[in-house]
Amino acid sequence: MNTQNQISIYQSADGSVQLEVTLDQETVWLTQRQLSSLFDKDVRTINEHIRNVLADQELAAEATIRKFRIVQQEGKRKVNREIEHYNLDMIISVGYRVNSKKGTQFRIWASHILKQYLVQGYALNEQKLQTQQQKFADLKQAITLSSRLSHQKNLTAEESQGILSTLEQYSYALTILDDYDHQRLQVTGTQKTGQLRITYDEAIQQIQLWREREKLGGLFGNEKDDSFKSSLETIYQTFGSKELYPSIEEKAANLLYFIVKNHSFSDGNKRIAAALFVWFLARHDYLFNTAGEKRIADNALVAFTLLIAESKPEEKDIMVKVIINLMNDNNP
Repeated sequence: MNTQNQISIYQSADGSVQLEVTLDQETVWLTQRQLSSLFDKDVRTINEHIRNVLADQELAAEATIRKFRIVQQEGKRKVNREIEHYNLDMIISVGYRVNSKKGTQFRIWASHILKQYLVQGYALNEQKLQTQQQKFADLKQAITLSSRLSHQKNLTAEESQGILSTLEQYSYALTILDDYDHQRLQVTGTQKTGQLRITYDEAIQQIQLWREREKLGGLFGNEKDDSFKSSLETIYQTFGSKELYPSIEEKAANLLYFIVKNHSFSDGNKRIAAALFVWFLARHDYLFNTAGEKRIADNALVAFTLLIAESKPEEKDIMVKVIINLMNDNNP
């Protein structure tokens, strides 16, 4: 378990010693200056004991000494320096040589602290393992979806390339090939939508503009029922005064899904769904990432729209999660 260079505060029983103790690699680390304070000995004496421990081959330097970068006060300024630290084994060995009760107190405290971190680390590793297993299951499900679609329909080159591109991005987002601890397939790091809300009238007006501009005919965007209005209302739905889809990514992904699956229009359902998805992101100034690239590439959007259309109702969560994950700025 890696404690990731955390800091814990140690204070002696009489309150005369207080140290910021570094925890890393399942042990604690102190500098010579801190050892001097702990054992109430000057730095030269501490240094001599450390040299004797190493000379007697009681401990090995490579296992017990490590440099950490710390900020320390030097005169009137704070300086960032790499300082040698000594682990618990060395601290205990020096403590025996100076015959200090304070050393015994510190050893008891350090053992307790390390036990806590080991227990926490075990629980964290169990959680990570479950997350990794879920990632494999999610990827397998996405691949199954694309495979089923390719057998059911004659896809164009653009559609086929879009699906391949989507799976490549998804695999990379999961980091299965390299280090799948980098990203988690969860709804995290998303952007709040603020007060901006897309209304039914605005959306219908936008669809009509597309129909006129592209000369798509009267059936395009012709509503068969109230399901389109319901789709828009659903992404703003609340429960207990909290939004069910609080982020831009969640609203956009679910809007795409609902419009495709509800077949609200006589013609153009997929095209309208994809266009409104892009329009929704643009309205929230979220269509492009920090590098100036579309968060979801055009061919990937084609692929997602097709995958949603062919997916089963029970596969909704995986489709939405994939889209959110790829839009998320946490992805490399």
